[in-house]
Amino acid sequence: MVNKDFFAALDELEKEKRIDKAVFIESLEAGLASAYKRQVGEARNVLVVLNEAKFSINIYAYKTVVETVEDPEKEISLEDAKAIKSTYKVGDIVSEDITPKDFSRIAAQTAKQVITQRLNDHVKNMVLEEMNEKEGEILTAIVRRVENDTVYVEMTGSQLEGVMMPSDQIRGEKYNVGDVINVYVKTTRTTTKGATQVLVSRSNIGFVKRLFEHEVPEIKAGLVSIKHIVREAGYRTKMAVFSEDPSIDAVGSCIGNKGMRINSIVQQLGGEKIDVIGWCQDPLEYISRALSPAKVIMVQVNENEKSAKVIVPDDKLSLAIGKAGQNVRLAAKLTGWKIDVKPYSTVADKFNEGLIEE
Repeated sequence: MVNKDFFAALDELEKEKRIDKAVFIESLEAGLASAYKRQVGEARNVLVVLNEAKFSINIYAYKTVVETVEDPEKEISLEDAKAIKSTYKVGDIVSEDITPKDFSRIAAQTAKQVITQRLNDHVKNMVLEEMNEKEGEILTAIVRRVENDTVYVEMTGSQLEGVMMPSDQIRGEKYNVGDVINVYVKTTRTTTKGATQVLVSRSNIGFVKRLFEHEVPEIKAGLVSIKHIVREAGYRTKMAVFSEDPSIDAVGSCIGNKGMRINSIVQQLGGEKIDVIGWCQDPLEYISRALSPAKVIMVQVNENEKSAKVIVPDDKLSLAIGKAGQNVRLAAKLTGWKIDVKPYSTVADKFNEGLIEE
């Protein structure tokens, strides 16, 4: 039943499955112990020992030496134990080699089932642990199916199922079976059926953050920091960046020469617009920058209410507000200020009369 080829096969499995051979041996021992108990119908404690040096398997039944026997299947009296070997004392273990010449078909099936289950559990736990370490990272996945607008993907290299809910998808993107996509790992979960799933996203702001970290060396090196990101996936992202080093252009680093860096990210986001602005402590300047790409004439703030009135040229009003108020809404989220945008014409007279301070 056991030979050199068997243990050689364990070595191959260790390399192929990336599981320590000791785990295979432990699983095999447990499986064979279960199979033996089922075959002989006994409740005795049994121990299966695989000896790699001798290429052998031995099954031992063992009992604990006690003063008074309460469970004959698992205990042996001190008197009976001394009859076997005079040096036995209470608490010792008396073992007996009960290795059968062969196992029945049912026993072999039982062993296989137990071993398979143990190995599957180990693989699942190993992959789950590895995937937990990947939380907050971008991974490659293959679309396997789409059901009720929920996209199910296979995480490349793990065979774990990833789930992308409608809220985690970029609006307007279509996902077809077989598509290879990049996804952001949010977290992992175990379903009611015991299956492990990875919750992934393409709409999460973390997805954009990681893309910039991968694309912009200055961010990866910590020379440029991302202060804040707000996003309406599929439409527009606003990101505030900053560098402690005055010689480094934080915004320029993110955009890249001729826009190469930011264009690469925009492409990965399906054409989503990205406004990169320089973070600053001055709320007037920060609010003005946040309304990019619109140009701002003036900003007035009410610090108690944390609200701001912003004046823009008449022909830039729609740009400042954005489609369905998107630009000003994102600017407000980015800065943390309530922003009311007004065209210059509505305040021109008061401005000219000096009723509004510059």
